[in-house]
Amino acid sequence: IDPSEAFVEAARERNPEVDVRHAPAEKIPFADGTFEFALAQLVVHFMADAVAGLTEMARVTLSGGVVAACVWDYYGQTSPLSAFWTALEEFDSAAENESHLAGAREGHLGELFREASLANVQESSLSVSVEFESFEEWWAPYELGVGPAGAYVAKLDDARRGELRELCRTRMPQAPFAITGRAWAARGLAR
Repeated sequence: IDPSEAFVEAARERNPEVDVRHAPAEKIPFADGTFEFALAQLVVHFMADAVAGLTEMARVTLSGGVVAACVWDYYGQTSPLSAFWTALEEFDSAAENESHLAGAREGHLGELFREASLANVQESSLSVSVEFESFEEWWAPYELGVGPAGAYVAKLDDARRGELRELCRTRMPQAPFAITGRAWAARGLAR
């Protein structure tokens, strides 16, 4: 499921054999116990109500099935977007970053899993490294308007967007470069 109709359509086009549905995490359109496991990869922090979303994931998972999720470490500034947020703080000190979002700090994702009544909650971290051939390749996703970072970039006029892009360019290593990020991960069992 995805709350974005555009993402649902893109997923359906790429995976015609998969049942992809338009819905928020807080109202999953599947019956109780439909799945052996449920995964929310890099989305819990975007849920309107993270506990309700995780509770719904548990509801559609068979008893004893695994519910798992991960969220970038925005609070610890070790996400792949940290360089962007650091530059943005200098560019616009009033801009709100993602460090306050659900699951974005160590231990919070596990707390949310326990609030959602998942059993045997285990927490860990994941490390991911992505290589970029150029600064432009790194910058391009921000121009798509996705997520809080993209939404911020999308609302800027061309001149201000160019200023932010160039500030970010000064903060990035010489291309090609790799960005390593950490995500907090949790898993629990549906009851």
